[in-house]
Amino acid sequence: MDKNTIIGIVLIFLIFLGFSVYNNQRTGKFFKAETEYADSLYTAGDYDEAREAYIRALGYRPKDQTTISRVTELNSKLGMSQPVQQADTTIAGADAVAVRSQSPQQLFTDTTAFGAFSGNVKGENEFFTIENDKIILTVASRGGRIYSVLLKDYKTFDSLPVILFDGDSTVFGYKFFTSDNKAIRTNDLFFKPVDYTEPIIVNDRPSVLTMSLTTETGTSIEYLYTLHPGEYMVDFETRFIALGSVVPQNTTSLAFDWKMYVPQQEKGRQNEETYTGLKYKVNQEGVEDLVVRQKKDVETSSLLRTDWIAYKDQFFSSVLIAEDYFLNAFISSTKADPTSMYLRYFESEIGIAYTQAETSTVKMKMFFGPNSFTLLKKYDMELEELVFLGRNIIRWINQYIIIPIFNFLDNFIINYGLIILILTLLIKVVLFPLTHRSFISQAKMRVMKPMVDELAKKFPKQEDALKKQQATMELYKKAGVSPMGGCLPMMLQMPILFAMFRFFPASIELRQQSFLWADDLSTYDSILSLPFTIPMYGDHVSLFTLLMTVSTIISTKISNPMGGQEQMPGMKAMMYMMPVMFMLILNNFSAGLTYYYFLANVISIAQTEISRRFVSENEILRKIEENRKKPVVKSKWQARLEAAAKQRGYKAGKK
Repeated sequence: MDKNTIIGIVLIFLIFLGFSVYNNQRTGKFFKAETEYADSLYTAGDYDEAREAYIRALGYRPKDQTTISRVTELNSKLGMSQPVQQADTTIAGADAVAVRSQSPQQLFTDTTAFGAFSGNVKGENEFFTIENDKIILTVASRGGRIYSVLLKDYKTFDSLPVILFDGDSTVFGYKFFTSDNKAIRTNDLFFKPVDYTEPIIVNDRPSVLTMSLTTETGTSIEYLYTLHPGEYMVDFETRFIALGSVVPQNTTSLAFDWKMYVPQQEKGRQNEETYTGLKYKVNQEGVEDLVVRQKKDVETSSLLRTDWIAYKDQFFSSVLIAEDYFLNAFISSTKADPTSMYLRYFESEIGIAYTQAETSTVKMKMFFGPNSFTLLKKYDMELEELVFLGRNIIRWINQYIIIPIFNFLDNFIINYGLIILILTLLIKVVLFPLTHRSFISQAKMRVMKPMVDELAKKFPKQEDALKKQQATMELYKKAGVSPMGGCLPMMLQMPILFAMFRFFPASIELRQQSFLWADDLSTYDSILSLPFTIPMYGDHVSLFTLLMTVSTIISTKISNPMGGQEQMPGMKAMMYMMPVMFMLILNNFSAGLTYYYFLANVISIAQTEISRRFVSENEILRKIEENRKKPVVKSKWQARLEAAAKQRGYKAGKK
């Protein structure tokens, strides 16, 4: 065995060792966060939530005996006497746990622990569907809950149907204690469909799928799912019949559990994760985010009155909407293992108002669909806030200027690459007066550069810096030139630049729309996959990002030729560094965005050349020389200041 072979083996061993250490540290961090969260719930006496958190922790360390013992203890407390099984390690991270997907026959051996609902513990999990032209809802008999939602008009990046959530890991149902202190979770009990013979197809009128949970004592809980033609909104009604004979008479609210994993739907995971989050609408106030800090894997929050709670990714959302408002809610967001197929795990325990009556009804709505600003706005519930378009003036520009123009063009043009081109032309034409004014200001600064250089020679010493500055400002004043004249028009254009930065990545209209070499304008346009990953840049080359970078450098160089560079030596290096930094950042962003920036740069270059043809620097110099010969006209404000100064000096002299 030669020297090179030995070195190669050692290097491979070190790589595997380093990866193993890194992976263990990352897994340990996830495990620690989950167990700490579970311990806090256990201490607070929230055993049901604590059990769920401990089970998620086992997804990271399936053989941790302390956690297994704690789950076994909680199973006993909650009437689930079957010991916890080892986590299913075939799915990365905490994406699934065997105990969560076991059949009720395995999970609940002591059926008497469910009192009046003991007869609903065992059964066969069957599936029933109701669909319209937009979505397919699959409802499971276990829990009577929506098991999955499929959007008919959309595909994932790898051409599979878009399914917002799917599987036994989803939790959807009520939690309450009976009068004899039995812990009931409707999510784990078996419902039966009412008058269901075949899949329900919604055509010209709304249809209802009813799932009923009926006990031998006459108590029943019914879920009514009403689907309308052409709608992503689902009416969800719960009827509690004779529940007063089961729950304590002083019960005024019930807990509602809603938990789900958000799967990856788009090619650019990094970009999609940026726009994935939990949002909620505070009653009689605005929409807020559950902000997940970068170094925290689990983020939680307690809410009071809320109108709705939404689990969203970049382009799709699942929203639970109260008829009036939810009393309270405890929400959490957990980062999924980056190697898994999921982005986040969201949880909400919601307080629902309950009225004691022979029949008590709770009405809600559920939205399962695309994050389309126009679509969401029509519901008049501030759901359009799910589409993040920036804040303050940035959002105002997008909402009232960019989106209306974009939608208008969309009515006549089917190619989104052409729509972006026309939109860019319109914006640049409207902004051209500002661009032209900026060019003229820069031209004035260029022709005055020799005069400024003369002043620098007149005051060469460092201690004369203040005198040089005063003389320079006096020169500008006499010439009628403002040093900031070129900056202000450019600053006024910045909100448009930032508005487009927010608009394109959030526009579902661009999703999977191709143009030239870009297969999908909503994500990056890779023309070359790299065998390695460059920090910040990624593992691919986006052509529109390269074109944007090159055109930015050219545009900057043309707009700022030589003049003034000697005064600020660092500006020349910055002129090249900034485009490179943006290239690194935007390589994983929407191709529609980088295509827009590229077009804007090309048009700016053309506008600069047009301005150069119509602006004579000799004429500008002649006017400046004329202005210098004229006496300086003082403004009224300056005259008042000087008069006040003289008056103070006169009074001081008299004293």
